[in-house]
Amino acid sequence: MTPRRAFVFPRENLAVAGIAIMLLGYFMFALNDAMGKWLVASFSVGQVLAVRSLGAFVILAPMIARQGLSSLTRHERPELQFLRVVFATADTALFYAAVVYLPLADVMTFYMAGPIYIAALSHVFLREKVGWRRWLAIVVGFGGVVVALRPSTASLSLPSLFALVGSVSFAISMILGRRLRGTSDTALVTWQTLGSLVLGLALAATDWRGADALDWSAMLLLGIVSCLAHLMITRALKLAPASTLAPLQYTLLLWGIVFGFVFFGDVPDSQLLVGSAIIVLAGLFIFHRRKVRAQSSPEDVQRGAH
Repeated sequence: MTPRRAFVFPRENLAVAGIAIMLLGYFMFALNDAMGKWLVASFSVGQVLAVRSLGAFVILAPMIARQGLSSLTRHERPELQFLRVVFATADTALFYAAVVYLPLADVMTFYMAGPIYIAALSHVFLREKVGWRRWLAIVVGFGGVVVALRPSTASLSLPSLFALVGSVSFAISMILGRRLRGTSDTALVTWQTLGSLVLGLALAATDWRGADALDWSAMLLLGIVSCLAHLMITRALKLAPASTLAPLQYTLLLWGIVFGFVFFGDVPDSQLLVGSAIIVLAGLFIFHRRKVRAQSSPEDVQRGAH
């Protein structure tokens, strides 16, 4: 009798699954962002962050119970794990701090430059060579950020700085997530959630406000939605190359505009749209050049797979 052979999904199918999961994850991130903006209008960033983190354990607790607590301590590169928690926590806290004052689409525009930051930082984190064409696209992309947010006193405000630093933190956490793809999704998201919980409790210690059942439920639901989004993105990064998935981040801008208009009545002006278009085109060119280089140098593909 011929032994049965294990069925293995073709690499192409895994990539398609990764793309679909990433798209859904970004939709849920955008929904999370809109919910967060609504909540931080009435509650402190720290309180929302803390209760949101507790809500995430509705999803995480069964996963931890199934895998065992020991799974949280068995992971690769502890120093990178710590850095990922720091940057992922900073990303979340700074995003909420920014949307208190800025329209959702404006903050999303900063985050649209994430793939451009990834290209600029890939030399450090991924040991990837970046040619002059991509460096030029990086400069143009940063120019798009300036156009979209208008070079004025308002664009240099503290909330804008929160959004800028938060978007860089998000890009770095994405890179580190790719480097740590050998670590379970549960461990990655659990430590990230614990980091947000600790920071949230610290920030809310002097500004904790009373809330009704609807508000508590909304903050807990925020954690469930964000946890599912994080799990989807960490899973997608293990199924498809980061260079394939990174452009999908631009869907966040679309959802930011839609949710900003539907829930808050924000209408992006033409300058914001022009700047966003520059950022998207610069980012797409960066991904195009990366693919061209990868196809011309198989060794780079193997080395970049980690």
